[in-house]
Amino acid sequence: MSSEQQSSFSSFISINPYTNEYVSGVSSFLSKTTTPEYSKEQFACSYLNTKAYISNQILISKNIPSEDILDAINIKIYDELGLDQAVEYQVQYIETFNNLDEDNKQFQVFVVDPLEIEEIFEESVQTIKYIDTITPFPLLIKSLYSKKIIEDNGVHCFIYFEEHDASITIYNETEFIYTKSLKYSLVEMHGRFCELYGEKIEYDDFVKFLSTQNLKYTQSEFKEFILKLYNEIFSNINEILNYAKKAFDIEKIEHVYIGSEIDIASKLYEISEVELSTPSSDFEFDYGFESNGDYISQVHALMHISNTLSSEEKYLCNFSNFHRPPNFTQRESGKLFMLLVASFFVAFAYPITYWVLIYMQELQYELLKNSYQEVHAQKTTREANIKSKEADKTKAITLLKEEKDSYISKKNTLIKIHDVKVNYPMKATLITKLTSDLNKYAVKVEKIQYNQEIKKKKFTLSLVSSKDKKITQLLEYLTKTYDKKFKFSLDDIIFNDDKKLYFSELKVYIL
Repeated sequence: MSSEQQSSFSSFISINPYTNEYVSGVSSFLSKTTTPEYSKEQFACSYLNTKAYISNQILISKNIPSEDILDAINIKIYDELGLDQAVEYQVQYIETFNNLDEDNKQFQVFVVDPLEIEEIFEESVQTIKYIDTITPFPLLIKSLYSKKIIEDNGVHCFIYFEEHDASITIYNETEFIYTKSLKYSLVEMHGRFCELYGEKIEYDDFVKFLSTQNLKYTQSEFKEFILKLYNEIFSNINEILNYAKKAFDIEKIEHVYIGSEIDIASKLYEISEVELSTPSSDFEFDYGFESNGDYISQVHALMHISNTLSSEEKYLCNFSNFHRPPNFTQRESGKLFMLLVASFFVAFAYPITYWVLIYMQELQYELLKNSYQEVHAQKTTREANIKSKEADKTKAITLLKEEKDSYISKKNTLIKIHDVKVNYPMKATLITKLTSDLNKYAVKVEKIQYNQEIKKKKFTLSLVSSKDKKITQLLEYLTKTYDKKFKFSLDDIIFNDDKKLYFSELKVYIL
């Protein structure tokens, strides 16, 4: 869609199909909307995250004419990427700068399964009917350079975290050269955090912590594990950057911009500067928009500024299958209607012409009828094929679920075996240690109990001593000596008048 066509719309709406979030824009004002509706005067745009497509660079001979480039690219990507020949993938491409090969042109190709497009945008299309443009997320960043929001040239890295994806994108001298999906989306970060923490934390609580707690100032028990998680994330980013430097002959990354779909309280760019040893900034710019106080994520802002640019100022790469119908006068039905109206008026002025046109319409009707029968037969055959493929898909999904359930069951069994074999503490060794310490302080043990709860192993020692001070000294010694190994709990010390002895229960939790 040309910039002239876009200018005919009075409003814009951007769609995040992965979270069903909509941001409406009128003039320079952006606002989130929970009740989006279809409007003929509204331009709709969306994007694909890096998990939705395959991206690759390919070379095409400069001798191939421009009109044949798409066919040449299709042939080459099916061969180089090993794509399923039975699937008609959607392919979009942009030409990238290449000064190393004088005989070939270099293209960045994006490949998407059309069924995946249908699944991702199914709910959005039901809501607003049409989507005018769907652009891969890395190409939206081009608008930052076109709008002079980022004015300095050089090699820039853009890191962005979403709920179901995370990506790293590299631009060199304002031109896109590389993108890669990270293995740490917000959902994956939550899963890894639970592993590090050792307990299951609700995803909403995890996101709330990231949004409200700055690691510089918080004393939360989560802080240590969040820092470990960030170390792993930036280690993965560093590996990808090292690969990109070698693959694209990059001397150094001059600046890193890092942001997130949610408003993270901690300054990620400060952590980035330390972990990557590269100047970093928040992926937050003055886009020239106003809002009512809602947090507008970077991806929505990028979609809105991208759609204000002309075709020459941005990368043209549109995967939308949900286009509006053409104007009534450009449709076949519209043309036929106009022809009938013209025939009606001509009939009154020129009776002979009128009868000729009637004959022509009847002839055209017969031709269209025959054409319809052929198309209808093709439609019926294709519908049958689609149903067959859907049935095969259902069977495959069922089989995959069974295999996943089996894998999870086996995995859980192995985890339990590993925990018993490797991490199960030797009770006798522990009792020996504690007995030795008890003897030092002349404290006797009347009874020992052991029980194991979920992720907690506990000894209960019934202590007997002639003095309560010996018990408290023992507790102080044990707490200092085994700080990182055990947790000790002593509720009270009871004096027995009959026996003239002090009794207490010492609870020992194994960490």
